Amino acid sequence: MARLGYSIKIDGVEDDTLVVRRFEGHESLSDSLFKGQPCYGFKYFIELATRQTDLTPDQVVDKMAELTLYRDDEVVQRVNGVVRNFTQGDIGHNYTFYSLTLVPALERLSLRQNSRLFQLKTVPEIISILLQEMGVTDYAFNVQRECAQREFCVQYRETDLELIHRLAAEEGLVYSFVHEEGKHTLLFTDGTSSLPSITNAIPYNALSGGTNDTPYVSHFNAHTQSDVSRTALQDYSFKKPSYQFAQSAEGTNMDYQLTDNYEHFDAPGRFKDDTSGKAFNSIRLEFLRRNAKTFTGKGNQPLMRAGYQFTLEEHLNDEMNSSYLLVAVSHQGEQPQALEEESGSGATTYSNQFKAIPSTVNWQATPQPKPQVDGPMIARVVGPEGEEIFCDKYGRVKVHFPWDRYSNADEQSSCWVRVSQGWAGPQYGTMAIPRIGHEVIVSFLNGDPDQPIITGRTYHATNTQPYVLPDNKTKTVLRTETHQGEGYNELSFEDQADSEKIFVHAQKDYEALVENDHTQVIHNDKHLTVDRHSYTQVKNNQHLTVKGESRNNITKDKTIDVTGSLHQKVTDKTIIDSGSEVHLKAGNKIVLDAGDELTISASGSFIKLDASGVTVVGSAINLNSGGSAGAGSGYGGLVAALPTSLEDVEALAETEGASVVASQTEVDSQLKSATVSSEQVEAVETASSSSSSAISVGQQIEALTGKDAVAETCSLGQDS
Repeated sequence: MARLGYSIKIDGVEDDTLVVRRFEGHESLSDSLFKGQPCYGFKYFIELATRQTDLTPDQVVDKMAELTLYRDDEVVQRVNGVVRNFTQGDIGHNYTFYSLTLVPALERLSLRQNSRLFQLKTVPEIISILLQEMGVTDYAFNVQRECAQREFCVQYRETDLELIHRLAAEEGLVYSFVHEEGKHTLLFTDGTSSLPSITNAIPYNALSGGTNDTPYVSHFNAHTQSDVSRTALQDYSFKKPSYQFAQSAEGTNMDYQLTDNYEHFDAPGRFKDDTSGKAFNSIRLEFLRRNAKTFTGKGNQPLMRAGYQFTLEEHLNDEMNSSYLLVAVSHQGEQPQALEEESGSGATTYSNQFKAIPSTVNWQATPQPKPQVDGPMIARVVGPEGEEIFCDKYGRVKVHFPWDRYSNADEQSSCWVRVSQGWAGPQYGTMAIPRIGHEVIVSFLNGDPDQPIITGRTYHATNTQPYVLPDNKTKTVLRTETHQGEGYNELSFEDQADSEKIFVHAQKDYEALVENDHTQVIHNDKHLTVDRHSYTQVKNNQHLTVKGESRNNITKDKTIDVTGSLHQKVTDKTIIDSGSEVHLKAGNKIVLDAGDELTISASGSFIKLDASGVTVVGSAINLNSGGSAGAGSGYGGLVAALPTSLEDVEALAETEGASVVASQTEVDSQLKSATVSSEQVEAVETASSSSSSAISVGQQIEALTGKDAVAETCSLGQDS
């Protein structure tokens, strides 16, 4: 008969101080429950006894310990871990009784809850960061599939261990432990083929009892159940809005069940490319079918541990003699003879119960619920030092959350975050990029902390409103701020009764482009002040009707250049008062036609024509007596400068950085060089394509022949 024995060592406690009375342990691939408590890979309850009466929790709790199993004085198994709790029990005549719980160092990560951001990291990299921060250095990744880098991954109000479980399950990573003397190594794998195997096959022996020289399996049961037969995941990416991110997969070896209707569909599937989607969908299917075919059993082989493969032999049903993966194992051991002085009796025993799956199947951990953000959050827009506006081609910005303790509140603080606009269409809508320092309201799509989106902006104590409140509570304001300069543009509305007003302020240029008609109706006065020059070009006809006075006050010269005819009609008087000279010049003839009287007067002499005849009066009257005609100054008018033009909005969208208007220097240069003689005056283009005006062709001809100006009547409806 083989002899069994157990011992325990605790860092800082002398060897052989404690003896093991009994233990009960549970191991699993990744996390599970054991006696209603969470089990993170393994958990052992160990009962101890010692002659030492002054052993304190300070000597034991949170220390490394190791339970060793012997068979014929040879070590056959070790359980290395951390003492999570320690309890003092009864005190006898010779012994004091204690109990402790042995868990992996990984469990320490369940004691730290945090909120933080990870950017451009793979899941193994994130897990490594968390483990190293907690001082867990004995770990390894044995994975076949390359995990994609995650642009943005948020740990939100969850423990480090909860985050590890969630991310590992998403990527199809399961963990187990390899125990060696003095340490236990955390092993992450993504498939059964990456897990270690027990070297020798384990025999099936249903009739054996007691302690046999060869460990065996005494019970082995096969379980089959119907499960999900097909999975389908779907998601969306704004970068490819027309592409349907959809993945589906079907299970195998399902002849025993219906397959058509057992579909598991989920959206969003939390993937943004087909490669990740295919992997996530396969992982989901493997999880949902992990219990389709399972095996449970009992035995006494201590080498059977969760995460190990084994081969069963000598089963009466030859189909059972195959390879399996242990996904959970419970261990029990008792050593009553260790306390002979306390009347302990009986042999040392060991047994286990286990759950396994075929080694051809991948076991997937249970997906963990992702933390849900209860509502919007406040954040601050951030960017590089010295910059005021920082965005990408999609108008996304970077933000810093108040709870983020790790970033420097700069352009590395977050991923690019989309910004909701008031209206968004293909090259139309509203666009207002949040600027660095602005406070914004961040919502999360489907409550997912990994999918932030800015849905609003708010003022605060230092970012205040453009007008003092509540004094200006009747104002509605859109005010911008000059980028890298001083000033602003503004459109504001005053809604106070009897003071209603629309105010527009352009810090530099003001441009308006109307593709068809522009109609203004002003029921009172209009005031226009131009500090420099004013340029107007009408490419077809211009009509001006003034029903009162018209006054022009020009402090310098005035030029009127008409390439056709100039018609003036005055009902009463035409009076021209020139301080120096009036020069009339005609290329052909000048006709002065007066109904009653015509007088030409200069220096006391005059010629008068009326109904009574022609009267010539002068100090001397010279007829064909030599002399010469007086000369005028001649024409010296200036050609009107044309206004600068606007480019079409479409052209602006296509030509980044294009200048919209000419510089004022160019306009001034054009104006100064426009002085020409009367013979050199060039016609200004007045012809244009047919107008859509409501004025008839006949009315336009009337206007051109000198009749009354034609005024087009328009009516403004109530609807805009």
